Amino acid sequence: MSHAVAFRALHHGRAPDDPLVLPGPWDAASARAFAAAGFPALATPSAGVAASLGYEDGRTPADEMFAAVARIVRAVDIPVSADVEDGYGLAPKELVERLLETGAVGCNLEDSTREGLKDPAEHAEWLAAVREEAGDRLFLNARIDTFVRGVEDPGAALERAAAYVAAGADCVYPIAAPVAVLPLLRAGIQGPVNVLARPGEGPSPAGLGGLGATRITFGPGLQRQAEQAVREHADRLAARQGR
Repeated sequence: MSHAVAFRALHHGRAPDDPLVLPGPWDAASARAFAAAGFPALATPSAGVAASLGYEDGRTPADEMFAAVARIVRAVDIPVSADVEDGYGLAPKELVERLLETGAVGCNLEDSTREGLKDPAEHAEWLAAVREEAGDRLFLNARIDTFVRGVEDPGAALERAAAYVAAGADCVYPIAAPVAVLPLLRAGIQGPVNVLARPGEGPSPAGLGGLGATRITFGPGLQRQAEQAVREHADRLAARQGR
Protein backbone atom coordinates (compact mmCIF):
# COMPACT_ATOMS: atom_id res chain seq x y z
CA MET A 1 0.00 0.00 0.00
CA SER A 2 1.45 3.40 -0.98
CA HIS A 3 2.13 6.06 1.60
CA ALA A 4 -0.62 8.24 0.08
CA VAL A 5 -3.23 5.49 0.45
CA ALA A 6 -2.03 4.64 3.95
CA PHE A 7 -2.14 8.30 5.01
CA ARG A 8 -5.70 8.76 3.79
CA ALA A 9 -6.80 5.59 5.56
CA LEU A 10 -5.43 6.87 8.87
CA HIS A 11 -8.13 9.57 8.89
CA HIS A 12 -11.09 7.21 8.79
CA GLY A 13 -12.66 4.68 11.12
CA ARG A 14 -11.14 6.18 14.26
CA ALA A 15 -12.74 6.07 17.69
CA PRO A 16 -13.66 9.49 19.16
CA ASP A 17 -10.98 9.18 21.84
CA ASP A 18 -8.31 8.07 19.35
CA PRO A 19 -7.58 10.95 16.97
CA LEU A 20 -4.69 10.77 14.54
CA VAL A 21 -1.77 12.54 16.21
CA LEU A 22 0.70 14.06 13.74
CA PRO A 23 3.84 15.59 15.28
CA GLY A 24 5.39 18.40 13.29
CA PRO A 25 9.05 17.86 12.36
CA TRP A 26 11.10 20.87 11.34
CA ASP A 27 14.14 18.98 10.02
CA ALA A 28 15.37 15.47 9.29
CA ALA A 29 16.61 14.83 12.83
CA SER A 30 13.30 15.73 14.47
CA ALA A 31 11.44 13.67 11.87
CA ARG A 32 13.54 10.63 12.72
CA ALA A 33 12.90 11.14 16.42
CA PHE A 34 9.13 11.24 15.93
CA ALA A 35 9.19 8.23 13.62
CA ALA A 36 11.28 6.26 16.10
CA ALA A 37 8.71 7.03 18.80
CA GLY A 38 6.16 5.11 16.75
CA PHE A 39 3.97 7.80 15.20
CA PRO A 40 2.37 6.54 11.97
CA ALA A 41 2.75 9.79 10.00
CA LEU A 42 4.04 13.35 10.31
CA ALA A 43 2.89 16.84 9.29
CA THR A 44 5.44 19.60 8.84
CA PRO A 45 4.68 23.05 10.33
CA SER A 46 5.62 25.93 8.05
CA ALA A 47 6.51 28.17 11.01
CA GLY A 48 8.73 25.50 12.56
CA VAL A 49 10.51 24.85 9.28
CA ALA A 50 10.91 28.60 8.77
CA ALA A 51 12.55 28.93 12.19
CA SER A 52 14.93 26.07 11.43
CA LEU A 53 15.97 27.84 8.23
CA GLY A 54 16.39 31.24 9.86
CA TYR A 55 13.22 32.89 8.52
CA GLU A 56 10.22 34.52 10.12
CA ASP A 57 6.95 32.67 9.77
CA GLY A 58 5.53 33.27 6.30
CA ARG A 59 8.85 34.49 4.87
CA THR A 60 10.40 31.21 3.70
CA PRO A 61 11.09 31.18 -0.06
CA ALA A 62 9.13 28.44 -1.80
CA ASP A 63 12.27 26.71 -3.07
CA GLU A 64 13.69 26.43 0.43
CA MET A 65 10.42 25.15 1.88
CA PHE A 66 10.09 22.42 -0.74
CA ALA A 67 13.74 21.45 -0.25
CA ALA A 68 13.23 21.22 3.52
CA VAL A 69 10.15 19.04 3.07
CA ALA A 70 12.07 16.76 0.70
CA ARG A 71 14.84 16.28 3.30
CA ILE A 72 12.27 15.38 5.95
CA VAL A 73 10.53 12.91 3.65
CA ARG A 74 13.84 11.24 2.75
CA ALA A 75 14.73 10.84 6.43
CA VAL A 76 11.76 8.62 7.38
CA ASP A 77 9.77 5.70 6.05
CA ILE A 78 6.34 6.94 7.07
CA PRO A 79 3.94 9.34 5.30
CA VAL A 80 4.66 13.06 5.56
CA SER A 81 2.22 15.89 4.87
CA ALA A 82 3.61 19.34 4.14
CA ASP A 83 2.41 22.75 5.26
CA VAL A 84 2.89 24.93 2.19
CA GLU A 85 1.07 27.98 3.53
CA ASP A 86 -1.07 29.61 0.82
CA GLY A 87 0.68 27.82 -2.04
CA TYR A 88 3.26 30.57 -2.68
CA GLY A 89 1.29 31.95 -5.59
CA LEU A 90 1.91 28.84 -7.67
CA ALA A 91 -0.60 27.61 -10.22
CA PRO A 92 -2.31 24.37 -9.11
CA LYS A 93 -0.40 22.24 -11.62
CA GLU A 94 3.02 23.51 -10.53
CA LEU A 95 2.10 23.33 -6.84
CA VAL A 96 1.04 19.69 -7.16
CA GLU A 97 4.10 18.78 -9.20
CA ARG A 98 6.46 20.34 -6.68
CA LEU A 99 4.75 18.67 -3.74
CA LEU A 100 4.91 15.28 -5.40
CA GLU A 101 8.59 15.83 -6.19
CA THR A 102 9.29 16.17 -2.46
CA GLY A 103 7.60 12.84 -1.76
CA ALA A 104 4.91 14.41 0.44
CA VAL A 105 1.54 12.65 0.53
CA GLY A 106 -0.54 15.63 1.61
CA CYS A 107 -0.52 19.36 2.22
CA ASN A 108 -1.99 22.17 4.28
CA LEU A 109 -3.33 25.06 2.22
CA GLU A 110 -4.52 28.12 4.12
CA ASP A 111 -7.20 30.61 3.13
CA SER A 112 -5.47 33.84 4.12
CA THR A 113 -2.46 35.91 3.17
CA ARG A 114 -0.66 38.73 4.96
CA GLU A 115 -3.40 40.99 3.60
CA GLY A 116 -6.21 39.03 5.26
CA LEU A 117 -8.75 36.33 4.56
CA LYS A 118 -9.27 35.22 0.98
CA ASP A 119 -12.67 35.25 -0.63
CA PRO A 120 -14.06 31.79 0.23
CA ALA A 121 -15.63 31.20 -3.19
CA GLU A 122 -12.41 32.08 -5.00
CA HIS A 123 -10.37 29.95 -2.62
CA ALA A 124 -12.74 27.01 -3.07
CA GLU A 125 -12.35 27.33 -6.83
CA TRP A 126 -8.57 27.24 -6.44
CA LEU A 127 -8.77 24.21 -4.14
CA ALA A 128 -10.92 22.44 -6.71
CA ALA A 129 -8.22 23.03 -9.32
CA VAL A 130 -5.56 21.64 -6.96
CA ARG A 131 -7.78 18.62 -6.33
CA GLU A 132 -8.20 18.04 -10.05
CA GLU A 133 -4.45 18.18 -10.63
CA ALA A 134 -3.61 16.00 -7.64
CA GLY A 135 -6.26 13.33 -8.03
CA ASP A 136 -5.89 10.90 -5.15
CA ARG A 137 -2.11 11.40 -4.92
CA LEU A 138 -2.33 14.14 -2.26
CA PHE A 139 -4.43 14.49 0.87
CA LEU A 140 -5.70 18.08 0.93
CA ASN A 141 -6.08 19.70 4.35
CA ALA A 142 -7.86 23.04 3.91
CA ARG A 143 -6.91 25.41 6.70
CA ILE A 144 -9.60 27.89 7.77
CA ASP A 145 -8.14 31.08 9.22
CA THR A 146 -11.27 32.85 10.46
CA PHE A 147 -10.47 32.41 14.16
CA VAL A 148 -6.85 33.56 13.86
CA ARG A 149 -8.10 36.57 11.87
CA GLY A 150 -10.48 37.63 14.63
CA VAL A 151 -13.75 36.28 13.21
CA GLU A 152 -15.27 34.68 16.31
CA ASP A 153 -18.54 33.51 14.74
CA PRO A 154 -18.19 29.74 14.15
CA GLY A 155 -20.77 30.09 11.38
CA ALA A 156 -18.12 31.73 9.19
CA ALA A 157 -15.81 28.74 9.66
CA LEU A 158 -18.65 26.33 8.92
CA GLU A 159 -19.52 28.13 5.68
CA ARG A 160 -15.92 27.97 4.52
CA ALA A 161 -15.63 24.33 5.55
CA ALA A 162 -18.67 23.40 3.48
CA ALA A 163 -17.29 25.20 0.43
CA TYR A 164 -13.86 23.60 0.76
CA VAL A 165 -15.23 20.08 1.27
CA ALA A 166 -17.43 20.56 -1.79
CA ALA A 167 -14.29 21.63 -3.69
CA GLY A 168 -12.60 18.34 -2.83
CA ALA A 169 -10.75 18.97 0.44
CA ASP A 170 -10.14 15.73 2.35
CA CYS A 171 -9.99 17.47 5.73
CA VAL A 172 -10.60 20.96 7.10
CA TYR A 173 -8.52 22.73 9.70
CA PRO A 174 -10.21 25.57 11.62
CA ILE A 175 -6.95 26.61 13.22
CA ALA A 176 -7.11 28.11 16.72
CA ALA A 177 -10.81 27.32 17.08
CA PRO A 178 -11.78 27.71 20.75
CA VAL A 179 -12.21 24.40 22.53
CA ALA A 180 -15.78 25.33 23.43
CA VAL A 181 -16.89 25.45 19.79
CA LEU A 182 -15.28 22.18 18.69
CA PRO A 183 -18.47 20.10 19.18
CA LEU A 184 -20.42 22.62 17.09
CA LEU A 185 -17.82 22.50 14.33
CA ARG A 186 -17.73 18.70 14.41
CA ALA A 187 -21.52 18.55 14.07
CA GLY A 188 -21.52 20.91 11.10
CA ILE A 189 -18.54 19.62 9.10
CA GLN A 190 -18.60 16.68 6.74
CA GLY A 191 -15.43 14.63 6.92
CA PRO A 192 -12.26 14.81 9.03
CA VAL A 193 -11.46 17.82 11.21
CA ASN A 194 -7.92 18.89 12.12
CA VAL A 195 -7.50 20.58 15.50
CA LEU A 196 -4.47 22.50 16.76
CA ALA A 197 -3.08 21.29 20.09
CA ARG A 198 -0.76 23.39 22.19
CA PRO A 199 1.91 21.27 23.92
CA GLY A 200 1.40 21.38 27.67
CA GLU A 201 -1.83 23.39 27.43
CA GLY A 202 -5.51 22.55 27.15
CA PRO A 203 -7.09 19.13 26.63
CA SER A 204 -5.03 16.08 25.76
CA PRO A 205 -5.20 14.67 22.22
CA ALA A 206 -7.72 12.10 23.45
CA GLY A 207 -9.73 14.90 25.05
CA LEU A 208 -9.70 16.90 21.81
CA GLY A 209 -10.79 13.75 19.99
CA GLY A 210 -13.77 13.47 22.30
CA LEU A 211 -14.68 17.06 21.40
CA GLY A 212 -14.62 16.35 17.67
CA ALA A 213 -11.02 16.28 16.42
CA THR A 214 -10.22 13.63 13.83
CA ARG A 215 -6.56 14.54 13.78
CA ILE A 216 -4.24 16.61 15.96
CA THR A 217 -1.36 18.80 14.82
CA PHE A 218 0.83 21.13 16.86
CA GLY A 219 1.86 23.95 14.55
CA PRO A 220 5.34 25.16 15.55
CA GLY A 221 4.73 24.24 19.20
CA LEU A 222 7.08 21.27 19.33
CA GLN A 223 9.87 23.12 17.53
CA ARG A 224 9.53 26.02 19.96
CA GLN A 225 9.74 23.67 22.93
CA ALA A 226 12.91 22.14 21.49
CA GLU A 227 14.38 25.59 20.83
CA GLN A 228 13.66 26.61 24.42
CA ALA A 229 15.41 23.50 25.69
CA VAL A 230 18.47 24.38 23.60
CA ARG A 231 18.46 27.93 24.97
CA GLU A 232 18.33 26.65 28.54
CA HIS A 233 21.19 24.26 27.85
CA ALA A 234 23.20 27.06 26.20
CA ASP A 235 22.63 29.29 29.23
CA ARG A 236 23.88 26.54 31.57
CA LEU A 237 26.98 26.02 29.41
CA ALA A 238 27.65 29.76 29.32
CA ALA A 239 27.26 30.02 33.11
CA ARG A 240 29.75 27.19 33.68
CA GLN A 241 32.23 28.75 31.27
CA GLY A 242 32.11 31.97 33.23
CA ARG A 243 33.11 30.34 36.52
